[in-house]
Amino acid sequence: MNPNSQKHLPAPEIVHENQKIVAVCKPGGLLTQAPSGIDSMEVRLKRYLAEKQNITGKVYLGVPHRLDRPASGVMVFAKDKKSARFLAEQFQRRQVRKIYWTLVSGNVDPSSETWQDWMRKVPDEARSEICEQSDDGAQKAILHQEVIHRLPESSLLQIRLETGRSHQIRVQSSSRGFPIHGDELYGSPLPFGPQTEDMRLRWMALHARELTIVDPQSKQEIALTADLPEHWPKI
Repeated sequence: MNPNSQKHLPAPEIVHENQKIVAVCKPGGLLTQAPSGIDSMEVRLKRYLAEKQNITGKVYLGVPHRLDRPASGVMVFAKDKKSARFLAEQFQRRQVRKIYWTLVSGNVDPSSETWQDWMRKVPDEARSEICEQSDDGAQKAILHQEVIHRLPESSLLQIRLETGRSHQIRVQSSSRGFPIHGDELYGSPLPFGPQTEDMRLRWMALHARELTIVDPQSKQEIALTADLPEHWPKI
């Protein structure tokens, strides 16, 4: 992506920033990272930091985790390599507490429950599936869900992830008959968010609401929270 085209990209929505990290609310339909020439959260943040710090050369940005392209919500990035390693270790050791909000089809009952399954990535495809424990590549997937609001024929869930499998919330929800609004890959017939011609830019109703990390600067625990985007129902 050339510098002129970058000037027309939307500015990132900053959630929190200090000398070591910057947290943002990623919009739906945007990649976390992408090859050169393609818009991404990384590209937008590097431009923001370059302009803020008046940097003309390369800008360092550590990416310790990712968020599915159709999903929105809070993400944290590192401004130096030491902080990037510090954050990456927290994610790898499952020390980061993750809270998601998602709007799914159907009446989820009971209103609070732990979902536990075995999952695996589908070979040669960009999706995952429920499987048996004995299947090749099977990994245990655990989340805790709570219904925080009910709408006609839909439920707003708060999800706390215990494991972090690829597409975990999407697969575990859809396998129980509760596909996430806008998630065509896993069976949702309902649109969500801007209905762009390019299917890759469309949203789904999955929002990373909160990340709780140990801040590389203060070494204290902090909660990073992102408000719901405007495309969500006013609930």
